[in-house]
This record gives sequence, C-alpha cells and structure tokens, in this order.
Amino acid sequence: MDKSFKIKELNLFFKDYETFSRGELYTFYLQFDKELKETTFRWRIYNLKQLKVINTVARSVYTLSSKSEFYPAISAKEEKIFNAISRQFPMLKGCIWNTNIVNELMLHIPNKALIIIEVENEAIELVFNFLKNEGHKNLFFLPSEKEIQHYIAPLENAIIVQSLVTKSPTQLISKTTTTTLEKLLVDIYSNKNLFSTYQGTELVHIFNKAHIKYILDFSKMLSYASRRNKKKELMEFLETKTDIKNTFTK
Repeated sequence: MDKSFKIKELNLFFKDYETFSRGELYTFYLQFDKELKETTFRWRIYNLKQLKVINTVARSVYTLSSKSEFYPAISAKEEKIFNAISRQFPMLKGCIWNTNIVNELMLHIPNKALIIIEVENEAIELVFNFLKNEGHKNLFFLPSEKEIQHYIAPLENAIIVQSLVTKSPTQLISKTTTTTLEKLLVDIYSNKNLFSTYQGTELVHIFNKAHIKYILDFSKMLSYASRRNKKKELMEFLETKTDIKNTFTK
C-alpha cells in the first residue's frame, strides 16, 4: 500500500471526529507534503474511498469507515418476481424490496410485510397485469389511502406495484435491483399512508439506528428527497427529531 496515504496516522488523527471536511483532510496531508497538488489529493481521496478507509456522508464531507455498508436481503420470491419482470420487459428500469429489511432498525417488529415493486411510470399497469396473469395474489396497483386502510392493512403480506422515481438510488444484489439505505429511509418517510407502521417515534428510531449502524450518504439521500419534493421537510425532521447532527449540508 502507498505509504503516502498515511492510513494509520489518518485513523488516529480523525478518530474522535464524527465527520471531517475535505479541507480538514487536505490540511492533514499537508503535514507530510507541503507541496501537495490538487490533482494528487483528488486521486488520494478516490483511493481512500476505494480502500474503504473513508466514506462520503455529504458533498466534500467524510467519515472514517467504521460502519457497514447496507446490503438488504433478497428472498427467493422477490428474486423470482424481479427476474420474471426483467424477462418480460428487458428494457424496463425497476426495483424490488421487502419491508422486512426495516425490522433490524426498529424497536417494535411488525408481524406484516409488504413487497414493494417499483417500475417506470408508463409501465406500471403493464407490470401489474403481467403479475396478475402470473397468478400473484394480494396484488395492488398504486393503492389509495382507502385501499391501504381497508384492504392492505389487514393482510399479513401484500405486493404493491407503484412508480419508480427517476434517478432513484438503487443497487444490484444477486442480479436483482433493490433499494439502497438512502432510498429506503426517504421512501418510508415520504409515504406515510403506505408505511404507517414506521411513523412517529418508530421513524426516529429507524433513522438513528441506520445512522449508527450503516454508512449513510446524506448527499444521495437529500438529492433523492428533493426529487420526491421532501428535502426541506426531511431536513427539518433530521435536525429537530433525530440524533443526527451536523452530518449533512443544506
């Protein structure tokens, strides 16, 4: 490993920092190289992230990599559904996830779960009809608040087909496109009717636990919240309700 990275010294220097800025990192390296060039510094940041020494939490804001990356479990059923959709609509962008993945972040574990299928807006009805013809039960198409309360809430399991927000932050796991932590948090915050189980004090606990346990990119999260027209509201929630302080930029 390149000794110029000074990884041991870097970990020691920033060990008590919850986050540190790009400028603070640059100042740290100036101790060892008074003529450090900007191009060299940019390349060093890139390598530090590739080596998982540091992680980005906001634009030009970093943290030491003491947390895990979020990789949600994909069940055989979800993988099968996603593969079927992909075969039928090979050019379609989509995402699938199960609300069970939120359980580890909760105080009170629900005994019900939802499978969320999101596809590009113009194909929602096509995908819904395809899954219906495939024999899937408890299937709902863009459910209204009334449908959620009267038909979905009593079920132990349901499948929801809805629109995928453009440029949603997703990830590929076992050839299945699923949610990232940033997307997950914004989604359960934004859709209070569908995700009513996760609101109130439970929502605060979910965000706090996610921040403690996993690497959370606030730039990515707030960018996605902006596309859902929830950025200002979410930032106020983070600042006034959660233990997350000074880790994201406005």
